[in-house]
Amino acid sequence: MVAKFGTSLLTSGGDHLDLQVMSSLVEQIARLHGQGKEIVIISSGAIAAGRQKLKKVPERKNTPFKQVLASVGQSHLMYAYEQLFSQYGITVAQALLTKGDLCDRSGYLNARNTLLALVELGIICIVNENDVVAIDEIEELKFGDNDNLSAMVANLVDADILVMLTDIGGLYTADPHYNPEAQLIRRVDKIDAEIERMACNTVSRQGTGGMMTKIEAARVATSSGVNVVIADGREPDILVRISQGEDIGTFFPAQVNKIESRKRWMLSGLASKGKVTVDKGAVSALKEHNKSLLPAGVVKAEGKFQRGDIVDILNEKGKRIGCGIANYSSSDLAIIAGKHSDEIGSLLGYDYGDEVVHRNNMVIS
Repeated sequence: MVAKFGTSLLTSGGDHLDLQVMSSLVEQIARLHGQGKEIVIISSGAIAAGRQKLKKVPERKNTPFKQVLASVGQSHLMYAYEQLFSQYGITVAQALLTKGDLCDRSGYLNARNTLLALVELGIICIVNENDVVAIDEIEELKFGDNDNLSAMVANLVDADILVMLTDIGGLYTADPHYNPEAQLIRRVDKIDAEIERMACNTVSRQGTGGMMTKIEAARVATSSGVNVVIADGREPDILVRISQGEDIGTFFPAQVNKIESRKRWMLSGLASKGKVTVDKGAVSALKEHNKSLLPAGVVKAEGKFQRGDIVDILNEKGKRIGCGIANYSSSDLAIIAGKHSDEIGSLLGYDYGDEVVHRNNMVIS
């Protein structure tokens, strides 16, 4: 689960963090974590936290001051999360991302590998837009606050569900803050012009995002095989209930099967930049035990490819057994092929991890 907490929720519509709300959300995540659920948090609230810390400083409307608020507030936000999660013996981590980080091939791979490694270790990663450098986001231009980022992260970690929690129960036919006759839409099978019109009429009371940015995020996430729920984060046990499949908020079903979509893209061969031949032991480890490909199992690399490119994985007879995203370039593999992972750093002078292709970045045919 990727859970996105909006500013309006975390501040209860005010101008500072509501620790009672945050405590409730953390307690729910701790319960899910204890059940073996894997969760990544996308958290807004840094600017609101900064405003709280700098309440004696006169408010300014320009972008640099908002970036100052974000810079001051981010550490305060993380401290609050760290204190709350520590009550349950859960370690937290922080990741500050921008769209530029994920558009860059190497940045995308680094972010993916790091987030997946944190998940595997049972660490709760709290992701935020890097407001200190993300001018487009902070100036409230096209995409809004962290809604679009939450969809990108859901895609990045192959999430099953993206839950966007705010101060409203979901998508309504009109803004329920002003229209008592507004009706909650329980399910949206297709995001069309009518859905967008409804979203434009619903505005959150805090933060830079609104319902329209959430609809855009839902479009991105569902098109990559992720289910989406938009719901009121103030509802009791909201995350636990959603995890249990309760019909609450507005549900956007995935438009494609996640695994099939990924297989179609990776196994098409259209994006393949090279070939990596592996020995019998590696074939067995990949096909029968769902292991990552280590350099010790690599026989040779063909073609010219860079870190982050898709490569075909072949057995020693030249038959393709799968494909994946390479952690090392073809020139790197020429040096480390057949070697143990603990030799990578000394052979190359740098180390991107033990795996040539991580199992989470691989599809076996």
